Amino acid sequence: MAPKSSKPSAANGGKTKPAGKSAAKSADKGAIKPATAAPVLADVRAKIDEIDRTIQALIAERANFAHQVGKAKGKLAAAVDYYRPEREAQVLRMVVDRNEGPLSDEVLVHVYREIMSACLAQQEPLKIGYLGPEGTFSQQAVLKHFGRSAVGLPMATIEEVFQEVEAGNADFGVVPVENSGQGTIQVTLDMFLTSNLKICGEVELRVHQYLLSRNGRLEDIERIYAHSQSFAQTAGWLRSHLPKVEKIAVSSNAEGARRARNAEDAAAIGGESAAHVYGLKKVIMKSIEDDDDNTTRFLVIGRQIFPTSGHDRTSVLVFIHDKPGALFDVLSPFARHGISMNRIESRPSHQAKWEYGFFIDLAGHVEDEAMKQALAELEAHSAQIKVLGSYPVAIP
Repeated sequence: MAPKSSKPSAANGGKTKPAGKSAAKSADKGAIKPATAAPVLADVRAKIDEIDRTIQALIAERANFAHQVGKAKGKLAAAVDYYRPEREAQVLRMVVDRNEGPLSDEVLVHVYREIMSACLAQQEPLKIGYLGPEGTFSQQAVLKHFGRSAVGLPMATIEEVFQEVEAGNADFGVVPVENSGQGTIQVTLDMFLTSNLKICGEVELRVHQYLLSRNGRLEDIERIYAHSQSFAQTAGWLRSHLPKVEKIAVSSNAEGARRARNAEDAAAIGGESAAHVYGLKKVIMKSIEDDDDNTTRFLVIGRQIFPTSGHDRTSVLVFIHDKPGALFDVLSPFARHGISMNRIESRPSHQAKWEYGFFIDLAGHVEDEAMKQALAELEAHSAQIKVLGSYPVAIP
């Protein structure tokens, strides 16, 4: 039986449409044409330009008000007199509290630090001593805390940083005090045994260690320069990937980078800033530290204690009597007054044989009533108490 022939539909007047024509029209309807997209992009860019003009005008207005604050403090005030770490911490915490995205807290804090740094520098830039040379993690900590408008003064040793701040040649200093994986930087604690400087702030810096060389080739490396702390923080990676390479300890990672740039068969361990300053390449793009949360804490040292910021830490140095239960007597007042202890570290006093000083970090400010009472009670159970400083808790 022959199949039935297909008849034209009455709906189209008895005419058959060419195959695929209707589908093509539908596809054309859904397509986004470049001609219609361009005006939308132009509108968005125009809006961004308008926002940028507003931001720039507001930054200028803020700078003018900051300048008025400086004038109110008097013509004879030094740069250090304009800097108020407690006020800066309060401003940055408000930035974090207001943040609803899409930018991270860390990004916004960085932006505002740079604005405040530039506004402060209108009077006179702060001079900040740090463990140099350029390209060290100490320099990164300075930039994170004080911004790029401050003047960094690289020093050869931590001792020299203390000396320059004490002499007034630097307004503040930034020194490392502990690493999350390697523990305490003993020389920093020892300086507080005799120095009259105060802790004015703290910086927590996420530390990424990179393998750097002149040509960027792993197979050419025969020796590596680095600070002993960096060798310790990358020991596992080095054992797995470069077990036979000579390891040469130097005074800083920046010094290691300086040496490595002059030899094809040498490498250094350091941060991205060291690579930039000394013209080195990353041998591998991934950082090589063993601890993914590798963080170094730095202290900001100055010549005075500042008022409370509302979320502070107090550091004290306590020398105890050599008798049973002496340490218990030292810690008990803090427990009685509800003060949390964040850290305790002992160091030889260097004053008498077998005499130790205890470095203690406490939650709160020295002007808090509970802290005052606890420290007053502590005096009865210790040979000597030295308040090293009360300062804002580190902001990311």
